[in-house]
Formats: sequence, C-alpha cells, structure tokens
Amino acid sequence: MARTAPLSGFPELLPAQRHVEQQVLARLARTFEMHGFANLETRAVEPLDQLLRKGETSKEVYVLRRLQAAEEGADAGLGLHFDLTVPFARYVLEHAGKLEFPFRRYQVQKVWRGERPQEGRFREFTQADIDVIGRDTLAFHHDVEVARVMLAALGSLDFLPGFRLQVNNRKLIQGFYAGLGAPDVEAVMRVVDKLDKLPRERVHALLQDDAGLTGEQADACLALAAITTTDTSFVQRVRELGVEHELLDEGLAELAAVVEGCAGLVTDRVEIVADLTIARGLDYYTGTVFETRLHGHESLGSICSGGRYDALATDGRTTYPGVGISLGVSRLLVPLLARDVVVADRSVPSAVLVAVVEEQRRAESDALADQLRANGVPCEVAPAAAKFGKQIRHAERRGIPYVLFPGTDGAEHQVKDIRSGDQAPVDLTSWTPPVEDLHPRVRSNEQEQQ
Repeated sequence: MARTAPLSGFPELLPAQRHVEQQVLARLARTFEMHGFANLETRAVEPLDQLLRKGETSKEVYVLRRLQAAEEGADAGLGLHFDLTVPFARYVLEHAGKLEFPFRRYQVQKVWRGERPQEGRFREFTQADIDVIGRDTLAFHHDVEVARVMLAALGSLDFLPGFRLQVNNRKLIQGFYAGLGAPDVEAVMRVVDKLDKLPRERVHALLQDDAGLTGEQADACLALAAITTTDTSFVQRVRELGVEHELLDEGLAELAAVVEGCAGLVTDRVEIVADLTIARGLDYYTGTVFETRLHGHESLGSICSGGRYDALATDGRTTYPGVGISLGVSRLLVPLLARDVVVADRSVPSAVLVAVVEEQRRAESDALADQLRANGVPCEVAPAAAKFGKQIRHAERRGIPYVLFPGTDGAEHQVKDIRSGDQAPVDLTSWTPPVEDLHPRVRSNEQEQQ
C-alpha cells in the first residue's frame, strides 16, 4: 500500500492519547449519570430538510450517497448530522409518548461538519451534550442545574487546565436594549456580538450606522457589555446605568440565580463569571446562555456552550422547551494532546508483562497471565522468549511497570518493578499491583511545571 498523508480535519489519536480521551469520556459519563441523566445515541444521518432548516449550515453538511448507486433513490435525501441538537429534537418528537418529562439525557457521539479545518475545529469530532427537556413548560431551576452539572463534570477532569464558565441571559440584554429605546433590538445584539472581533470604537460606530442608535445609546450598550463579575454585583452595576424594563428585571433575577447557584462549585480551577457580552445563537436561545474558556488556552475559543431555548421542537400541538450545554470534546482535547499538555504514562492498558522463559514453555506464561487477569490485573505475555534483559526493555518501551518471571523447578514466581529495580517473590493467588499502577494514569505537564 502506498504511503498515505493525514486527512485534514479528521484527527486520529495515538494509543496513549486515546486513553486520555477515554478517561475524559468516562468521567463525564460518571458525573452525568450521578445527576440522573440517561444516555442515548441517535443515528448518524438525518433527512436533509431537517439538517438544512438553518440555511447558513448548508455548506457544512456531508451528504450520504452510495458509491455505486445507479440512481439517487432514498439516500439522496440524507446527510450526516453536524451537531447533536437537531437529531435530539427529532428523537424527542418521535418518542415523546414513551418519555417521562422533564426528560434528562446525555449524549456522546461523533458529528461531522464540512468547515475549514484549523486548531480546535475539525470535520469529524466528538461532542458531549446534556439537556433537560420539558413538555410545554420547564422550570427555571433546571438552568441552574445544567450549569452545576457541567461545572462538576469539567471539575472532575483534574488533569486539564482550569476553566471559566461565562454566563449571561438573553432576557437581560434584550430588555436593556428595549428599555433604552433601541429601534431594532436584534440589530443591536448582532453588532454588540462583534466586540470580540472589532475595536470598541468600530462597534460604537456600527451601533449608530447599522442599529440606528444615538451616540448616548451606543455608549450605554458598550457600558453594559463591559460588565463582568464573579458574583451578583453585576445587578447593581446594571441598575446604575438607569435603564428600566420588565424583561431586564427578569433577566437580572435569572442570571443572579445561576451565579449564586454555582458559587459553591468555584475552586482555584473552576470559575464562574457573569459576562454581559455573551449572547450566542441570536435566533435560538431565549434566556440563560453559556460559554466556557480554558485558562491559558483562550485561543481555542469557547469549548463548551449552550443555553435555554423555548422550543427544542414542536409537533404543532405540543412544544418542548429545554436547557442544555454541549462540550466539544475533540475541540478541547486534540490541541492539548498535540502540545503534550496532558499525557498518559503508558500506551497500553497492561500493568504486567509476563516473561517467557523459552518458547516451549509459553503455555505456562499464558496460564500465569490468565491467573493475573482473574485477579483483575491487565497484562500481556512477552512476544518472544528473548533474554530477560530484552523482555524488560520491551516492557519499558510500552510503559508497563511490572515484569513477572515464572518460577522454574519449583521456585517462586518473581515480580520486578522495572522503575525502581525492586524484585520480590509473589503469590499469584492474591498479588496485584498497587491500585495506582493497575491502569494508565493521566497527568498534566502544565501542573507539574508549576
């Protein structure tokens, strides 16, 4: 087979890197399930008319087509899903009669998006979503709950850099602009959303030219956007701007409830910030909105985002409101793995290499390996009956910490810790390596350097 080149936008991990990813997914799943979220998996394809409801995504959808199809047939109307929200909306509509509401689900799957590959952006990647969905109504306390669950999940990934969950409320900013007398609230939101891309002076000019504001109104909008606090003091700062509106009051109360509800989860690694520039999905979210950034890796952008929406889906009679948040697992991990920010201490799950004295006695080594596995010890047998020194070096290259030497002529079996050089006889009916050596460990090079 000819030498191949990597396919841009489709990351593939080495075994040790894959272990890091597996640890992340396992800890996420454990946290989600501890909070009562049920796991589900939806199909990889959806009808194109569902995927293309938002026209701006049309260039990103991969269409499904059989290579040797004589005619287009039914496959012509199918495409790979580009997120987990569209398939989840369809799933809720199809299975509503069999679901108990509020319905709590987490979903971890690959998605495909035909965008230009760059750091943190891929054409094939893994997402981890949680949502709470109601039928017709959904209590606000679920907004607080979803934020707390994702904070707990990310906080459990103690080998990753710290992070900042930025939270805002669409009602707050919409109510502020309406109370300010803005002629087109949506236009103001679109312009303010450009603050992370354009200079403040340029945004000020656009607020007047494109959104029809006066200079004083534009000043007030930028003053609102400048408010960022780690507690509920933002409420007073907004009040000091002198704008009044019923929707603004509702948004302030909800945002304060989220910040207060998450305060107990704040640590030296976990930060929650009320950031009044966050808007997200101008035609989608209706209340609480989230974005998350890694400390020291802000160039990756938001690695975890979501919010409240009044209608995940509707069948014309019933509406399903919800609140959810999505973690871009690949967006988060692949750049950190490429930079060796996080690493696993070995590339294989084996904790023990069982040495082979001679090929004629390989069956003895296989039996010893089976005995170890019965004790819950991951292990493998040496590939060749080379000199013991070579077998030890083979274990070193694979990161396996222990080598078991079979006893001969009635002698006891010996286990060597190849890191320290210590060697001692063992009783395989009871011996296991220390718990910390049973499985590969994930460590943070950044934390070790601090």
